[in-house]
Amino acid sequence: MKANYNLAAPLARLSDCSAGRFLGINPSVSYPYVGEFPYLCGGYIIISTMRKKKKIIIVLLLVVLCFGGACAGVLYYQLFVPPFRLAKTAYVYVDRDDTADSVYHKIVRATRCERMAGFRWLARYKDYAKYVKTGRYAIHPEDNAYQAFSRFLRGYQEPMNLTIGSVRTLDQLARLVGEQLMMDSAEVMKGLNDTVYWQTQNYTPETLPSLFIPDTYQVYWNIGPEEFFKRMQKEHKRFWNAERRAKADSLGMTPVEVSTLASIVEEETNNQAEKPLVAGLYINRLRRGIPLQADPTIKFALKDFTLRRITNAHLTVDSPYNTYQHAGLPPGPIRIPTPAGLDAVLNYARHNYLYMCAKEDFSGTHNFAATYGEHMRNARRYWNALNRRKIFK
Repeated sequence: MKANYNLAAPLARLSDCSAGRFLGINPSVSYPYVGEFPYLCGGYIIISTMRKKKKIIIVLLLVVLCFGGACAGVLYYQLFVPPFRLAKTAYVYVDRDDTADSVYHKIVRATRCERMAGFRWLARYKDYAKYVKTGRYAIHPEDNAYQAFSRFLRGYQEPMNLTIGSVRTLDQLARLVGEQLMMDSAEVMKGLNDTVYWQTQNYTPETLPSLFIPDTYQVYWNIGPEEFFKRMQKEHKRFWNAERRAKADSLGMTPVEVSTLASIVEEETNNQAEKPLVAGLYINRLRRGIPLQADPTIKFALKDFTLRRITNAHLTVDSPYNTYQHAGLPPGPIRIPTPAGLDAVLNYARHNYLYMCAKEDFSGTHNFAATYGEHMRNARRYWNALNRRKIFK
């Protein structure tokens, strides 16, 4: 049998330490000495230290996980939770002189966004300042920062509706287009005045208005002059399909001549039902070699579109657009005619009228006549109505 040793003294010292208390060592008790005790005490200290380190590591891991989770939550919130306060889609126009910072401010103004951190993070990460692209960009109420930023970075624009109106002059057309697109009226006018280019397309400055077909077209806001004019030529060809060209041929007219006559018709009347009647009247005069004697051409020659009464003095204006002095059609359209006006000429009303005069009730419609005598009776009624209203010019 192994001997028992009284280890009271050393155990007493051990019992005073935390390890002894933890092990429950009682110094008044005799323990068998088998050589294990020193190892037991030393082993416990090692195990205890390892356990403390493990706890510290676990705590640190938990802190890291919590911090990482918080960061991930903030990142998700900034990038993927919609920050825009919108009831409907807003549009941001990025111009040629815009910078990344000015784009931020435009987005804030357009969307009332109070949280742009996500957008700015992405902009810095992708170096957006070097890749600002012009255009018209849509921001939808449900968009998050990532979706919105991706559009701006990649240049994914939203097309817009461009309205080409039935205006009287190319100057007015340039202003109209410049007000709707990124390019200004000066750029449009420069393209319209490029006579060398338009000669290659078989247009003169006088016939160029016939190129444009008033309508609403979907284009990108940052479309350039060259691309714009190509698009207008494409739309012109689409309008003048085989059927319309066949009708023009049957009249002995080119599309430019149809456009010229249609412009006069539309200056004469805004009444859609009357347009084929007016077109038929002028076609009758053309076929008989009678001057058109269209008052709107006098206004165009004088460049005074406010005239309400054409006098004999006005009829003396020296201009190829004076259809009282020159037979046939004027050199080109006196306005950009609408599709309805063009179709009114192509589908003109057949009748024997040669004269017309505005009605004395100022309804915007006309009295038509086949003889000069009947026409003069209609004209006197209208002149008297003008005199009663004291309209002398």
